[in-house]
Amino acid sequence: MPIHILYFAGAREAAGASRETLERAPATVAELRRALEGAHPALARILPRCRIAVDQEFAPDDAPLRDGAEVAIVPPVSGGAPRFQVVDRPLSLAEVVDAVSGPGRGGIVTFTGAVRGESHGKRVVRLEYEAYAPMAERKLAEIGAEVARAHGVEVAIVHRVGALAPGEAAVVIACAAAHRTPAFRACEACIERLKQDVPIWKREVYDDGSEWVGLGP
Repeated sequence: MPIHILYFAGAREAAGASRETLERAPATVAELRRALEGAHPALARILPRCRIAVDQEFAPDDAPLRDGAEVAIVPPVSGGAPRFQVVDRPLSLAEVVDAVSGPGRGGIVTFTGAVRGESHGKRVVRLEYEAYAPMAERKLAEIGAEVARAHGVEVAIVHRVGALAPGEAAVVIACAAAHRTPAFRACEACIERLKQDVPIWKREVYDDGSEWVGLGP
């Protein structure tokens, strides 16, 4: 049986249609993404930032597709502050919580990464964060989109740069879902991916010198 695809906003313009029907249902959401990218080259540019809803519920990429399903291609929604930012000001956990809160999201899990006052037995005077900001924000958005698709959550991440004293927050993350388990898993996935893929560096400054983290002996 066929499946029915609905396009909205920028996705509709990229696909050149508000709806279409595929005569055969791909096995999974991931396979559907690949099929749509092949059929609509203009859609390939924005599809990684879109979420996919199956029968009016957001679905991860490994979710199966049933015959006759209604599938919506959902671009990022408008409203509120940007969810993925690199800033040079003090952070507030409330800004990421507010960005992901909404009716039906009963589980909100947060992470705050704060500057420690000691590292490897040395007193830390301050941390100095540096970023390739445009790429870092794009990578944060990519991570957020991938985690959102994988766990069916809403994600917001804000990272601070500049000189931070012990106790100050360097990064705040919030993940919201209908239930707590996917929100917990998503929050952990975000910080692990951030540490691996986002071009943000930190220098630990001690009483007797300094060291770029990851480049030490």
